[in-house]
Amino acid sequence: MAAFDTSRPTYAAAPKGFGAFATSLIAAFTAWNDSRQTRTALSQLSDHELDDIGLSRGDINSL
Repeated sequence: MAAFDTSRPTYAAAPKGFGAFATSLIAAFTAWNDSRQTRTALSQLSDHELDDIGLSRGDINSL
């Protein structure tokens, strides 16, 4: 099984105005895409592999 590095850079100062909107929009998209990729990867596992990590097929969509 492959390992993925999911760390993202953080920034010290929070932007204001349009910058804050753009930052929150990018963060929301990034979170959605991370969830989508996780669901896709888990969907490709067998039932036995899911059981090994304590999940079932029904749990995948709740992630």
